[in-house]
Amino acid sequence: MTTLPQSTTTKLGLVIDMDTCVGCQACVTACKGWNDQGYGAPLSDQDPYGANPSGTFLNRVHSYQITPEDAAPIIVNLPRSCLHCEDAPCVTVCPTGASYKRAEDGIVLVNEDACIGCGLCAWACPYGAREMDADAGVMKKCTLCVDRIYNENLPEIDREPACVRACPTGARHFGDFADPDSKVSLLSAERGGIALMPELGTRPVNLYLPPRPKDMMTASPLAPLLDIRASGFAGWLDKILGKIG
Repeated sequence: MTTLPQSTTTKLGLVIDMDTCVGCQACVTACKGWNDQGYGAPLSDQDPYGANPSGTFLNRVHSYQITPEDAAPIIVNLPRSCLHCEDAPCVTVCPTGASYKRAEDGIVLVNEDACIGCGLCAWACPYGAREMDADAGVMKKCTLCVDRIYNENLPEIDREPACVRACPTGARHFGDFADPDSKVSLLSAERGGIALMPELGTRPVNLYLPPRPKDMMTASPLAPLLDIRASGFAGWLDKILGKIG
């Protein structure tokens, strides 16, 4: 459990382990459930029990089948949500100031009362992390469960994002990247945490952990990919994200 430091230099975010994510959608369900009753208006759904259901989700998990050379096809799961970029283009383009980045902890949020639903932030985000709520007519995005992580009415163990709390395999980790001794900082340093599309200069706070070395991992579903260098893995992630962004 992460205890949030009281500092103006706090930089909160997630580390997501690509080795241990099994694509179970528990994080998606937990996020939807919490945000239906938490920060902002509930996340709407359209025709949820009909032939063409759709809805607003702040966290999604995409699964892909890939075939490494001389290896059997495998499934790779890519969790995707707002990366809370240090230089967030969604904030820059917002004409009303509805999109903003908090100075105290680095979380990027949307003031729904000021949002006019113009869609410029979704156009500017290279990661496809914004969703227009069809009923509310405003943009929605991951809040890092800001109404949860600081909620003193919750037991301390629950004061972390719902997606992290719900993950059955421990693939998601929450903490302060400004603290070099935090869990997320140590994990990122040890495993070579990857920032998606670094050439864009957005400086995402959330990072992905690439496959472990062979001597650390023998039973992973990503075992055929263990010879791929971190840079190659990052390039693959960038290519996939470009298709869904």
